[in-house]
Amino acid sequence: MNWKELTDEITAVGAGGASDEPVSGIEYDSRRVRPGSVFVAMKGGSTDGNKYVDKAIAAGALGIITDSAPAFDHLLVFEPGLPVLEVEHGRRALAQASATLFGHPERKLAATGITGTNGKTTTAFLTEALLNAARRTTVLVGTIEYHVAGETRPSVHTTPESRDLFELMAEGVERGATELVTEVSSHALDQGRASGVNFDVAVFTNLTRDHLDYHQTMEKYYAAKRLLFDGTVYPAPRVAVINAHDERAAQLAAAARRAGAEVHTYGTDKGDWRAANFVLTASGAILDLETPAGAARVETKLAGEVNILNLLAALTAAHARGVPFADLVASVPSLNSVPGRFQSVDAGQPFTVIVDYAHTDDALRNLTTLARQMTKQSGRRVITLFGCGGDRDRTKRARMGLAAGEGSDFVVATSDNPRSEDPLAILAEVEPGLKASGVKYSIEPERTAAIRLALEAATAGDVVLIAGKGHEKQQILNGRTIPFDDTEVALATLGELGGKMGYGKGQ
Repeated sequence: MNWKELTDEITAVGAGGASDEPVSGIEYDSRRVRPGSVFVAMKGGSTDGNKYVDKAIAAGALGIITDSAPAFDHLLVFEPGLPVLEVEHGRRALAQASATLFGHPERKLAATGITGTNGKTTTAFLTEALLNAARRTTVLVGTIEYHVAGETRPSVHTTPESRDLFELMAEGVERGATELVTEVSSHALDQGRASGVNFDVAVFTNLTRDHLDYHQTMEKYYAAKRLLFDGTVYPAPRVAVINAHDERAAQLAAAARRAGAEVHTYGTDKGDWRAANFVLTASGAILDLETPAGAARVETKLAGEVNILNLLAALTAAHARGVPFADLVASVPSLNSVPGRFQSVDAGQPFTVIVDYAHTDDALRNLTTLARQMTKQSGRRVITLFGCGGDRDRTKRARMGLAAGEGSDFVVATSDNPRSEDPLAILAEVEPGLKASGVKYSIEPERTAAIRLALEAATAGDVVLIAGKGHEKQQILNGRTIPFDDTEVALATLGELGGKMGYGKGQ
């Protein structure tokens, strides 16, 4: 493929220069440019790729696609004849170029996109598992990890840039994949990172307070999520799957219908797909499904009401993708929980330890509510450890303190990726919420010490929640990143405490 063949499929506002040399790749990061690469220089959320055009040219870029051509006109004096394509929207051009170079994998994969504040990851994993059980080969893209036709890879971004997404999709197609399941973040939707993928099914899990450091207001946050459904920027999905319990459900459903989508809702006591009755058990839940496709009683290993909603979202999405209702029902008992999502940590201790990704006030409420249900019969305590990320929405910090305090008997507030901020300054903004709740609490900025403090406080029958990081394997501090895994730290600490206190596996 040469320059002309590549750029013929890109919407441009100006062009100059030509080349018959073969295009070897598409890059948006100048550090990845090699001789023969086309560099897409685009404005981003934190930087402007147009500042690095000189580095791309020096690295051997065959041509430049840019959304800011005048910014580097002076460079063309030194590179006469260098092919340049000027575009209005850099990320859209990146998607068009990537789709072309990678052989249009989006035309060979049916895409399911999942957006929402909480539940995206679990819903994506469950949807993929239901499709796999129906013998569909999948590509999964999300927060925890990527899957390419059964191969697991580390996740770089919840929703990667389109160039990387199209490469994953192309590899999946080459290995026989027919389905794409991807989390779609509000940042990605707002920035255009989801360009080029026509979603057959779009799922909305919920909207709660988060990411206001980026979106500023809840209305703007919702507007970004709505883009996946309303057909204004991205093509409207064939089917929209919407949580009937969310206060924006009716508004979003109306927008999706206006755009031509078929709308299916889900919920525990309302919605097209619903759990008319459910009972939470020690090992999961039993629920009575009532749906337009049929009714059935199913048993799941997934714990808590919030996971019933995630399961319903996945069942609705998979059915929209053509999986028969009977096959869905047969698959439910085999569905497993997701890493870092209500993950049990067992070192033989006489109390329950759970690691979870909950990092918003709504997620903490859901998490502590589930823990309280687990201790209802015994009357034992809920102990919650959590932190708030640095350089992120500061308005949710006191709310998270209040949510943790109201749902717990003892709280340990600690660090959770403080980034460039002083951990103690973050905790000072959390503390008013804790005080308002009236809960007994401790402040310990060092997370390993905080985990020890929470576990030392536990006695038989208690539930200890280690919230905020879930699947993450690192802690982001000011100027450095260190390995950190809540599950590993908890296991190691439990091992030490067990030796002193007389519990532990093998004893």
